Amino acid sequence: MSKPVVLIAEELSPATVDALGPDFDVVNVDGTDRAALLSALASANAILVRSATKVDAEALAAAPNLKVIARAGVGLDNVDIKAATAAGVMVVNAPTSNIISAAELTVGHILSLARHIPPAHGALAQGQWKRSKYTGIELYEKTVGIIGLGRIGALVAARLQAFGVNIIAFDPYITSARAQQLGVHPVSLDELLAQSDFVTIHMPKTPETTGMISAPQLKLMKPTAYVVNVARGGLIDEADLYTALVDGTIAGAGLDVFVNEPPTGSPLLGLDNLISTPHLGASTDEAQEKAGVSVAKSVRLALSGELVPDAVNVAGGIIDPTVRPGIPLVEKLGQVFSGLAAHSPLTSVDIEVRGEIVEFDVSVLKLAALKGIFTNVVSETVSYVNAPLLAEQRGVAVRLITEAESPEYRNLITLRGALADGSQVSVSGTLVGPKQIEKIVEVNGYDVEVPFAEHLIVMLYTDRPGIVAVYGREFGDAEINIAGMQIARHEAGGPALSVLTVDSPVPASLLASVREAITADVMVAIDITE
Repeated sequence: MSKPVVLIAEELSPATVDALGPDFDVVNVDGTDRAALLSALASANAILVRSATKVDAEALAAAPNLKVIARAGVGLDNVDIKAATAAGVMVVNAPTSNIISAAELTVGHILSLARHIPPAHGALAQGQWKRSKYTGIELYEKTVGIIGLGRIGALVAARLQAFGVNIIAFDPYITSARAQQLGVHPVSLDELLAQSDFVTIHMPKTPETTGMISAPQLKLMKPTAYVVNVARGGLIDEADLYTALVDGTIAGAGLDVFVNEPPTGSPLLGLDNLISTPHLGASTDEAQEKAGVSVAKSVRLALSGELVPDAVNVAGGIIDPTVRPGIPLVEKLGQVFSGLAAHSPLTSVDIEVRGEIVEFDVSVLKLAALKGIFTNVVSETVSYVNAPLLAEQRGVAVRLITEAESPEYRNLITLRGALADGSQVSVSGTLVGPKQIEKIVEVNGYDVEVPFAEHLIVMLYTDRPGIVAVYGREFGDAEINIAGMQIARHEAGGPALSVLTVDSPVPASLLASVREAITADVMVAIDITE
């Protein structure tokens, strides 16, 4: 019996091949040589890549036996996840391989800014001895503000504490108990910016966080303060950052990531008060080896039919075909739930599964729910293995509840949570008809029936004549097209809930304007990622 073929398309550490073991035929190919790659894929059961090899629909079509695509790293920009999912091919990565490297690089940027290390070296290399010009500051007793207390943000906090700094943090999803465990003081974003001597950002890049540090936020900072971004390009508005650095609004910045990479022609690169590195967050020998070994282990699991914790698109393992269609539904419900709960830290969540489906093992739906909840909350990639850990780290109690009775739907899945401010949120969904169409059927106790869309808006307001015209005009004036809408209420003149599907992301400024116009109690935009 022939061994499964594992295709290695880029240079990986010897430890990667060792981790695969002797049970596979390992074939090497240059992934950037398109013709050679497509030819080699014909017999491949798995492919291991880094960032240079593009695994797109064309590559998948050339690989009839492919079961798993493994990216030895965190990013997946070179893998067409949607096409892979449609082809039934699992995609895995190494979500935790670079977290220590990224945290250490962050500290390196902070130290470099405090002591002007790169420009001082540059001057000395040119024969200039300018001690007074490069007088720096100590970190001791300074205030460092960390935006985002995920794994990397927490590691940065732990490492900076040795310097005797005061650490404050902004993370709307972290409870005060978790912040206390990390030795940080939670504050609002505006308070963090105003108080910090150094600001470092560790958030995921979503429509809501893109440009979250722009001109208004930079103006809140001290003129002696510095900002660092080793997370995602675009979290800081680059044009506004350039203006702030030139005008002296802030003292300096450290960037490892850019909107366009490489940032050819960026005016930022010509500034003396900017320290930049070419996206080196994961560029350590240790991180690269961890990534290779991690995905090699995932390949072994995938090809043996076992559950793969770091699967990005499918759970893998022995999951009944009746349960499997519910996985993407529950992940999307998790994202909607997270959007509804964004106003206060989550303290507990119940995943309620009702109907015929409970005859089977539905534990994977709990993992899928947590994966969806944290997908747009933390900066690291969320998988089936780290999602429960993320909940535990945040002090979120999680329960899976199953019940055979489902009066209204054949199967119904509800996510129900309690928040730190005492409020509760819930969202329910089901699969409808022979095509198993994913629909939202309940939001915060209101019955609706809304197909999932990439962009959703949920509003809760007092029911009154003309309200639809008001928000319809606001969105129309902003050229936001409403594709679908449903309104639910318990009684005329009482609270009413509207769920809208729209064709494009809704800017935060527009959302605030609409909320004011209709005096809404709840107004959230939710962008669903596949």
